[in-house]
Amino acid sequence: MSAVSGATAAEGLITPRPGLRTTRSRPFAVTVRALGPVALLALWWAASATGVLTADVLASPAEVLRAVGELWGNGQLPDALTTSLTRSGIGLLIGLAVGLTLGVITGFTRIGDELLDSSLQTLRTIPFLALVPLFMVWFGINETAKILLIAVATTFPMYVSTSSGVRNTDPKLVEAMRSFGMSRLAVVREVVIPGALPSLLAGLRLSMTLSVIALIAAEEINSTEGIGYLMSQAQSYARTDILAVCILIYGLLGLAADIVVRLLERVLMPWRIPQGGTR
Repeated sequence: MSAVSGATAAEGLITPRPGLRTTRSRPFAVTVRALGPVALLALWWAASATGVLTADVLASPAEVLRAVGELWGNGQLPDALTTSLTRSGIGLLIGLAVGLTLGVITGFTRIGDELLDSSLQTLRTIPFLALVPLFMVWFGINETAKILLIAVATTFPMYVSTSSGVRNTDPKLVEAMRSFGMSRLAVVREVVIPGALPSLLAGLRLSMTLSVIALIAAEEINSTEGIGYLMSQAQSYARTDILAVCILIYGLLGLAADIVVRLLERVLMPWRIPQGGTR
């Protein structure tokens, strides 16, 4: 009786199938990723061509391309890009260095966590845009205020990710390395940092994105050069084509930051399956 019931139950079972990873060629993946931007560009062009979107609201793609040629030809665009990238790069490097250092201290040492974490978590909740008037009072309207605003905006994402990644490091592995005579600095360099690498790269992605957002805010502080200065000048003369150029540049900078982090993930963690790779 039991054998019969067992056979009947077995007949109703479904044979499990192992999950198979779908392999896609790189050209196919690039094409799929490009569909969204191409669709938006086509919609923009169609709205401009049919008159639904007038030039006083937003310039057409052709007018934006002409504005790029104009700005590049007179040297304004290369100079503005150089200035803005320098501001963003210096501020980002300062923020990453400070966030990484503080994250390791609070994540790896109990005294550092007790002394610093509560204060840093409090400061983290303050919107960096609220610091713009204060920075103008402290540092004036020079480059220092702009760079430090970007540094503050990028410090806390890196700090939170680093601290979390360091805390999640296997304590048994750390203790084993200490028992072999490794110093605390060597343990951090050889064990903790590599173990926290996924969290570090996540923090880097957030910080690089915020560096672009903070750059936009920083260049509103009475700038006389940079992409923000081009935007303020274009606003004064109602040049929606130049405004669109500047907005697109900010968007491309954010996209470039994300691509850089993805490439770093491939180089530093080649064993990880790309996001969405199993679907």
